[in-house]
Amino acid sequence: MNGNLRAHNCLSLTLATFALSLSLAAYGSPQKAAKNHSEKKAAKQTQATSTEETSPGEKASKGKGSNHAAGRRADNHVVMSAMRKELDRSFSRLKNAGNAPLYFLAYRIYDTETVDIKGKFGGLIGFDEPRKTRVIDIDLRVGSPERDSSHPVRGGGFDLSSMFSGSSPFKATPIEDNEDALRVALWSRTDTEFKSAQKKYMLVQANKDVKVEEEDSSADFSLETPQKEFKSSESLSIDKKLWEDRIRRLSKIYRSYPGIEDAAVEFTATKTTRYLVTSEGTEIQDERIQYRVFTTAKTVAQDGMRLALYDGVEAPSLADVPDEAQLEKMVATVAKDLVALRTAPVAEPYVGPAILKAKASGVFFHETFGHRIEGHRQKSEDEGRTFAKKVGQRIMPEFVTVSDDPTRVRFGAKALNGYYKFDDEGVPGTKVTLVDKGVLKTFLMGRSPIKDFTTSNGHGRCSPGRDPVARQANLIVDSTKRVPYPKLREMLIEEVKKQGKPYGLIFDEIAGGFTMTQSVLPQVYKLLPLRVWKVFPDGKPDQLMRGADLVGTPLASLERIMCGADDDDTFNGTCGAESGWVPVSATSPSLLVGTIEVERQHKAQDKPPLLPSPMSEPDKESSAEPAAKGAAK
Repeated sequence: MNGNLRAHNCLSLTLATFALSLSLAAYGSPQKAAKNHSEKKAAKQTQATSTEETSPGEKASKGKGSNHAAGRRADNHVVMSAMRKELDRSFSRLKNAGNAPLYFLAYRIYDTETVDIKGKFGGLIGFDEPRKTRVIDIDLRVGSPERDSSHPVRGGGFDLSSMFSGSSPFKATPIEDNEDALRVALWSRTDTEFKSAQKKYMLVQANKDVKVEEEDSSADFSLETPQKEFKSSESLSIDKKLWEDRIRRLSKIYRSYPGIEDAAVEFTATKTTRYLVTSEGTEIQDERIQYRVFTTAKTVAQDGMRLALYDGVEAPSLADVPDEAQLEKMVATVAKDLVALRTAPVAEPYVGPAILKAKASGVFFHETFGHRIEGHRQKSEDEGRTFAKKVGQRIMPEFVTVSDDPTRVRFGAKALNGYYKFDDEGVPGTKVTLVDKGVLKTFLMGRSPIKDFTTSNGHGRCSPGRDPVARQANLIVDSTKRVPYPKLREMLIEEVKKQGKPYGLIFDEIAGGFTMTQSVLPQVYKLLPLRVWKVFPDGKPDQLMRGADLVGTPLASLERIMCGADDDDTFNGTCGAESGWVPVSATSPSLLVGTIEVERQHKAQDKPPLLPSPMSEPDKESSAEPAAKGAAK
């Protein structure tokens, strides 16, 4: 499975977990282009772009020469200084130390500070004081950009390259900003990675001699303009007492819904500071602060089906977090809907028309389309390459345009979770129009070139401890064919009658999903709806149903979009694939789709709890106590 999106606490999970070679096939195949082409391009990379971001208070005093100031401030930081000194030393001395020359070296360090407050039924179950972790990642390449040690070794099953994956990035890492300690850690891991890269490169060369020619002979790595960026750090300041009391009050709401077996409300605040230094001259120090409030609730229906609902918000600042009244409404809605879902009829297999409401259609596009246009998937011999040869062809209705824009901070009033200025390979994020009026135009690119697309557009992303590959950021679906939502509902009923179906469906919201893109697996997707409604053509009230999974194949599903509504909304979440979990968003209007397929969910066979929840049976002693006191008087 190659892509998995999850909302808040459980967005999406990719089938890459079942394909051992997937996480190692990130850089694709070789290129037969002449060597002087890359040399000419390298000659152009002589001047780095330098920018500095400051806090509002610093902006007033910022004057000319700020780019130089950014460079000085970055150089003076202990972590950046240690990284630059050790990288320069290692690169210069290891450049020709092996059979294959070292041509690229990058150090990435991620410092993560997290606060977590969680409550259940009115009581806290844990509060973590700010905890810090530090992860060191090294990207070391030997050979040349045309063919290097990152090239996948085709082994007909298990990927041999996993034997030479280098040292774990989660080895003990100095948590303090001590230059000597950091340099020793970088030196040790560089040595391990260099030796592993030499072994891997020999396998790559041997593999070429015994395997058939690859369909896409593009280079393994693109040369990009060096960048310099220094962003002033902000403190992660949390009012512990305020959020502890708030989580108690919010989680207490579930005590009024005895049908709920388990429920929690959680607040998290995370600050990730990223340091990136490369042998090309890139130096970036930036950070991301994210606040999340989310709730989960679970129960078991009488027939044994396990049910869960989720909701939450993700925001870049506390000012963007909804007030307590709105959060109370969010929790109460989840509770009420789960209680109703517990007694709803079970879904039956279905094929017919449906409306995907705005957030649900965003997840639909993320899974059916988004993962399949990530650049490295177009040349990997292990991938299905659904859209690899469809550039310039119509793949969806002409009224649909799709873009991915990591530079966009908001859509309307809502902050977008996939915003960033630079990707994890040091390339500026760029808006990319993927589909224009139904026609496929390009792909999301990291620094792994593919045929006809030789440079990155700033979508190389990863989580700490993983290697970057092309990933989605802020996926935005637009439709020039729109009607008010009530009209879209009328169109659904008309289509139900036209197709002779007993009912249509409305997918209110989707928790996430996954998609399979590897060629050895079926090219299908599965989405996990939270709320699905039957809509009847004879005017009967809509009926909630449970246990429905939305399934299908991407090419057929995308072609059957009929119309959009005027109600754009954004799904913020986290997406999992071979380069780890990264924050993303998907924005779309509600969409009417001519044919959607539903299958029944797997149902557990265990009975519900034998005793009802204590919330449904007031304690007899405590309820009798006031009367006893009254009698005493």
